[in-house]
Parts: sequence; C-alpha cells; structure tokens
Amino acid sequence: MDAPKTLREAILFFADSENCRQFMVAVRWEDGVVRCPYCDSDAVSYLPNAKVYYCRAKHPKQKFSLKVGTIFEDSPISLEKWLPAYWLLANCKNGISSYELARAIGVTQKSAWFMLHRIRFSLNQKPSQKFSGGGPVEVDESFHGGEPKNKHLSKLPVKPPYWSKERATYRSKAGRGSDKVPVFGMLDRDTREVRAQVIPKRSPRSSYGCHPEQC
Repeated sequence: MDAPKTLREAILFFADSENCRQFMVAVRWEDGVVRCPYCDSDAVSYLPNAKVYYCRAKHPKQKFSLKVGTIFEDSPISLEKWLPAYWLLANCKNGISSYELARAIGVTQKSAWFMLHRIRFSLNQKPSQKFSGGGPVEVDESFHGGEPKNKHLSKLPVKPPYWSKERATYRSKAGRGSDKVPVFGMLDRDTREVRAQVIPKRSPRSSYGCHPEQC
C-alpha cells in the first residue's frame, strides 16, 4: 500500500475509515493476514458495522479492534484522527505543538498533548529488527538541541570562554565543539531504513565503533 506523501494526500487518505483499516493491517501484519492479539489465531472475520474483528477461537475476548496492542489502545479517539497526527509529527521537520495539532485534527489541546506523548514514546523505542537490505550503509552524526542563547541563565556554564558577565551573552560553538546532544545515525541505501541513537560522547569508539546490526 502506498503511503501518502503530502499533507493533502494524508488528509484525504485517512479520512476514509476503510483506508485506515487497510493501512493498520498492512503495518501490523506483513503478510496481510489479521491475527487475534490474544490467541494469535488467524481464524478471524471482520464485522463492518461495528468496525471490529471477531475471533472464532474460544476465549473471553473474542472481539477486538485494530487498536489493541498499539499506542492507540484504550483511546476513544478514532484512527481517522490518530493516523493524521502520527503523519504530521513524523513529517514536520521542526515538530508540532499540541495547540497546532488540536487545530489541525479537531480535538482539544489536552487530547492533542496526550496523543503527542504517546506518539513520541513509540518513536523513541529502539527498532527490534536489523537492517534487512545488506547493501551500503551511510553513517553520520548530528547535533540536536535549542540555541544556547535561548537557554535560561541557570542552565548556562559559568566558566570562560563560554560566559561573559560584562556582556551577559553566551558564545555558542558549532560542530564538534557544540554543547548540543550528539546523535549518531545510519541509513541503508537499498531499503532506505534509518537507525538513529543518542550517543553519550563524541569519541570514535562510542559512535563509529558501532556495527550497523547492533544499533
């Protein structure tokens, strides 16, 4: 299934509940066969009126939705709003605030704040699978964080040459001398898979000494 590439395509695509269902099935089960999250049986049938699945195996919870076992579970918010929110956060280069998300998908700011926390938690999880391609892998490091000049005075170092009491300004550094958080990333050129991880320090052993299958 082709995922939407632009915001307009995402809005039109996820506005259809059937598209949301097919998208969730394609993401959760690579072979496209829906399995019960409780007993792992594939003897299930879809109930379109209730928008749930029914497992024919005998156990207490025979009916289940596609939210079960995901970050969307136990949330009254529909997938028609969850999936565009996920798309927006994953594709916005500078991130998205709860107020902006609330206006975009039509929920309250508290609901948007709750959704963003769940989505960010899922994105923060380490991938369980290794690179599936086996082709060339690109590696690089980057530095993430806000500008030091925008930090509170209590968060800035007090030793020279960073701090000048006379001018009350902060001299920020760039590149490897930066005080931002270092992040080490790898890209498989064949499959376009990406692995990224925060590294404790910028030494060759802590960053470039990592094997692609171990990150």
